[in-house]
Amino acid sequence: GLVIDGRTLAYALEPTLEDKFLALAKRCRSVLCCRSTPLQKSMVVKLVRDKLKAMTLAIGDGANDVSMIQVADVGVGICGQEGMQAVMASDFAIPRFRHLEKLLLVHGHWCYSRLANMVLYFFYKNAMFVALLFWYQFYCGFSGSSMIDQWYLIFFNLLFSSLPQLITGVLDKDVPAEMLIAVPQLYKSGQ
Repeated sequence: GLVIDGRTLAYALEPTLEDKFLALAKRCRSVLCCRSTPLQKSMVVKLVRDKLKAMTLAIGDGANDVSMIQVADVGVGICGQEGMQAVMASDFAIPRFRHLEKLLLVHGHWCYSRLANMVLYFFYKNAMFVALLFWYQFYCGFSGSSMIDQWYLIFFNLLFSSLPQLITGVLDKDVPAEMLIAVPQLYKSGQ
């Protein structure tokens, strides 16, 4: 493990030393930055995100973590004694740190699975709609006449762009939550 304080971190984040700091941090199983400023926290997250091209997750519970949460790809705010600033700046909010495992392993897996299915759904929905318009042009002799009334077009998009997401969001759970907690390796299989 690597434990680094704020003063040392100020030197390590200089442009001439940041690559060496990152190389050292990559060799460690855990890196702990203690007594660091909010700017230093955000600089560490930005360094990891930009240099390693990795998706970053920042977790914070107070106002001093807001810049770190905003720089990260995914921010998690914990409702705590320090106030609600981290929660307001984050993508996800949890009441206690112990809920992080369920947020990542269960809801993260389900969200990833649902998004992947919805991307495919929207691709095929729009492909079918364009194919319908394409074949209609052969029928009408490429006259440019409108095939679908505007009201039907609005209802088509309303129906096929809202109901499937609601149904998928509520009902689509490919693996039960208990199994996702018991076997954390399932999170990686979706990627």
